[in-house]
Amino acid sequence: MAELKDKIAALQPRVRGHPAAMLGLARMLQQDGQQQEALAMCRAALALAPDDAQLAAKVRSFINSTVPQWHFNLVRDDARNAAYETALRRAVTPTSRVLEIGTGSGLLAMMAARAGAAAVVTCEVVPAIAEKAAEIVAHNGYANRVRVLAKHSDRLDAEGDMGGCADILVSEIVANNFLGEGVLPAHERAVRDLLKPGGPVIPARGKVRVAFAHDSGETRRLTHIAGFDLSGFNVLARPIRRIIIGGERLTLRSDPADLFVFDLASPQYCAPSQTSVTWRSAGGEVNGIAQWIVLELDEVAHYENRPGVAMKSAWAVVFHAFQHSIQTVPGQELQICGAHDRNNLTIWT
Repeated sequence: MAELKDKIAALQPRVRGHPAAMLGLARMLQQDGQQQEALAMCRAALALAPDDAQLAAKVRSFINSTVPQWHFNLVRDDARNAAYETALRRAVTPTSRVLEIGTGSGLLAMMAARAGAAAVVTCEVVPAIAEKAAEIVAHNGYANRVRVLAKHSDRLDAEGDMGGCADILVSEIVANNFLGEGVLPAHERAVRDLLKPGGPVIPARGKVRVAFAHDSGETRRLTHIAGFDLSGFNVLARPIRRIIIGGERLTLRSDPADLFVFDLASPQYCAPSQTSVTWRSAGGEVNGIAQWIVLELDEVAHYENRPGVAMKSAWAVVFHAFQHSIQTVPGQELQICGAHDRNNLTIWT
């Protein structure tokens, strides 16, 4: 990385006045983790060549590549939106000062303001998202109460950035496996340093829920191809797949079980751990374990993307496929094991 920084420093004076070269340097800045500087370089390149449509298309493609596309599905999840708004309306008072981690489109921050919060501070690590969210907040008439900060929550200072600790903490930085977006370290630090003691945390808890299942869409397994037995190649197939719920391909073969429960309102370090549950099959063919998430926004408002034909969610169910399917009888006991390292989740039987 030091070599990359040296190269960036050497190129900066040489690319000035050359829009295409400035875009190339922006890519290097992005690679080096200098996201704000990369965005500024793109803006400067466009300012030098405002009529260059090709450059504009390249810049847009580059900037948009920094934005996770799941943002668009997330805000269309009506059940998720309703659960968050219900919890916010219960928690917010006219004097509440709210901190949101992960601005995205600005939706939850504006919900908090609409619920009556006196002030909302929301932080977003992707500069292009933070810039656009601030525009959206202003367009919707909440700029006087919602302030967007283009920085990671780990870099927030309660006094310098927020004018004191918040009364309420809200976030939606949860991945399909619950852990992948750094929800545990973000909440631990925020509850400890950025939230008043005992202040409401939304969501308060999260769960990793599992069940034995059969995936009828399993098509990757190789058998006899062109007269040859290729089944030995199956050992190299990826065991984890994401399944968009709302279809008929996934059938649960047991009742659900909670593999892990996380207290998001605690400042205590959640250590990596391993656990197991013994569960009874409902019978039939089992070729994997379905895993999904539960968010307990507060004591009343809950959100769960449990597989089901009528269910739709921004989050996918994660299917952990077996090497070989198992024919089970009703009541047959099987064990589901799980481990997490705070960011990654491993599930097996």
